Amino acid sequence: MSSIVESAKEALTSATSTTDKVDDLQRDIQRPEADTPLTTDHGVKVSDTDNWLRVIGTGPGKYNGPMLLEDQIGREKIHRFDHERIPERVVHARGAAAHGYFKVYDDRASKYTYAPVLTDSSRTTPVFVRFSTVQGARGSADTVRDVRGFAVKFYTQEGNWDIVGNDIPVFFIQDAIKFPDFVHAVKPEPDTEVPTGQSAHNNFWDFVGLQPESAHMVMWVMSDRGIPRSFRMMQGFGVNTYTLLNDKGERHFVKFHWIPELGVHSLLWDEALKISGQDPDFHRKDLNEAIDLELYPRWKFAIQTISQDREHEFDFDILDATKVWPEELVPLEEIGELVLNRAVDEFFTETEQVAFCTSHVVPGIGFSDDPLLQGRNFSYFDTQITRLGVNFQELPINRPVCPILNHNRDGAARHRIVKSNVNYWPNRKKIGAPVGEEKGGYIEFAQHLEGIKQRARGDKFQEHFNHAQLFFNSLAAYEKVHLANAISFELSHCDDPVVYNSYIKALNNIDFELAKSVADRVGDAIPSEPGRPNHGKKGKGLSQMDFMPKVPTIVSRRIAILVADGFNEVEMQAIRAALTNSKAICYIVGLRRGRVHPMASQDAGSEVSAQHHFEGQRSTLFDAIYIPSGAEHVKTLANNGRVIHWVREAFGHCKSIAAVGEAVEFLRNVVQLPGVSLFVPGGRDNAVVSSYGVVSTGRYSAPSMMADLPKFEANSQDFVSNFAYQISQHRCYEREMEGLTKTVAF
Repeated sequence: MSSIVESAKEALTSATSTTDKVDDLQRDIQRPEADTPLTTDHGVKVSDTDNWLRVIGTGPGKYNGPMLLEDQIGREKIHRFDHERIPERVVHARGAAAHGYFKVYDDRASKYTYAPVLTDSSRTTPVFVRFSTVQGARGSADTVRDVRGFAVKFYTQEGNWDIVGNDIPVFFIQDAIKFPDFVHAVKPEPDTEVPTGQSAHNNFWDFVGLQPESAHMVMWVMSDRGIPRSFRMMQGFGVNTYTLLNDKGERHFVKFHWIPELGVHSLLWDEALKISGQDPDFHRKDLNEAIDLELYPRWKFAIQTISQDREHEFDFDILDATKVWPEELVPLEEIGELVLNRAVDEFFTETEQVAFCTSHVVPGIGFSDDPLLQGRNFSYFDTQITRLGVNFQELPINRPVCPILNHNRDGAARHRIVKSNVNYWPNRKKIGAPVGEEKGGYIEFAQHLEGIKQRARGDKFQEHFNHAQLFFNSLAAYEKVHLANAISFELSHCDDPVVYNSYIKALNNIDFELAKSVADRVGDAIPSEPGRPNHGKKGKGLSQMDFMPKVPTIVSRRIAILVADGFNEVEMQAIRAALTNSKAICYIVGLRRGRVHPMASQDAGSEVSAQHHFEGQRSTLFDAIYIPSGAEHVKTLANNGRVIHWVREAFGHCKSIAAVGEAVEFLRNVVQLPGVSLFVPGGRDNAVVSSYGVVSTGRYSAPSMMADLPKFEANSQDFVSNFAYQISQHRCYEREMEGLTKTVAF
């Protein structure tokens, strides 16, 4: 029966998520079934895979003798195992990926480009997206503070196009020649090979302190952007400046943006640290969970464009990858949508073997003189050859869906068989001839260049702090606090005074108050005056608060329902149904996994099972908590220190908490949430009190259930509507800013 269910599920998934690329991969997918015989790689059926061929003594006891080298089955099994690993990516080693599709809304981008992938709304372009961390190895944790890779491979009808981006729009360096220095500095220190997966060490902060062009990027990474709540809740950026070419031969410079439908949200630092130990695969699981539940991750695709004649009219160089293009000067234009709707079938052959190259572009899209991009174009192609071999583009996940023909031949692991007796151009048979622009040939823009060959950078590349100030000034108050805390944490792990004092001086060129705040915690001397004045300007689209969904949503939010025997099942089921109808994901967490008994008056043999127990899952892995009423169940929870810690920890992490009936007294008398107003018996028992993201009521009755379809309203007297609204705000940062969380041990 289970195989029938799995087959039906697979058929449904295929029907709803198929693309040209998914279809293309089918010829390489093997689907083992029960009783399929085991074979060697060369197709011979294996009779015994547990015992190496050896000599067995003929005397008493049949003792083991030597193993025989002639056992080709044993040799193959061990040899293949010994060679399973390929070179790990130097950066972006730890990743997760998914299939999906991309569509543009209409042809509004045709004034900039003739690339059909950006102008033809009748097309559905298959994509493969890989998210990653930068510093850590494949075995590092998901929730470390780091840049996140956001790489998209478009399988277009004109060839593969790769946007090899990050979740941050800028980078640490301007010139690609500094990339080895940056990576060496951020990676584990060479003498001890520590730390893994973080930048909190002497070498990184020494480098960025002596490399002022890194100032802007450091602000982003040390902000909440460095610890995203989910891959699905982070932006993506192309980082570099590319170009678009239209059918009139006009060129525009372009920046690419991905904007998540769910908003841009982050973890808290204490939460990120704990998840790294509690569930180091948190982001990977989150991505697959959303796809499995058909809560497909979505991003809007936007572009910023600057016509060629405007290139030099700004006070920054638009080719400098350490600068943003302020939206006030260069507005975003939303032109399409990205949807991820299919998980990978096998991690290694898809996620690990996928190879992205910034040099992979299609007609209508080109390169600029961005000095970081120019170096990436060389480096990415070169590193894929090192990892995967010269024929890496023939691997199933990398091969295009459009026709391929060229005169490249041979090399290790060549797959394609070309039936022809010519492998060069020109040839007498006119096979593999170049084609002109009118037939889709790639044409470079005829750019006029004049200059002097020298090792230098343009004048506008010399300014490093204006955009760092712009970013810092644009943050919400709580975001500024988090940024200062993050830098203080990192510098506290640097034991060389030269390093941390040097970076405090760098901070003083960004913001005087920020530098003083950090110096007060980790430095020898607190600056007495600014290194340079803060210009005070702010920008749009820099704070995460700028990306709150226009319509509040709790789609895919993980809600923990805390129960013990004796809980109010009728109430719980009604509230769970209302939240689930709004596409939240509810999990029942109890003292044990398995059946939990409702209160005696409701226990008619119903089956309510806890998916997790309190020691197995912690509050860090959920977005909100709901505690039903029920005197017996609340008494049990109140006598369990882990449960009390669960709720206090969620409060300390500014998460929404909901309680009904006796559970309100549990919050008031046992958990003891400081400064929070809770429902007080004596008035209307279904009155709803909302205070600092904590929603409470005395009773959730049948009339309430009938009327209480979530409307996401602050201060609503509909219990679920009020709770849903609090969840949709991601966190109640007022708790933190007003000092409530400081008084709770978590």
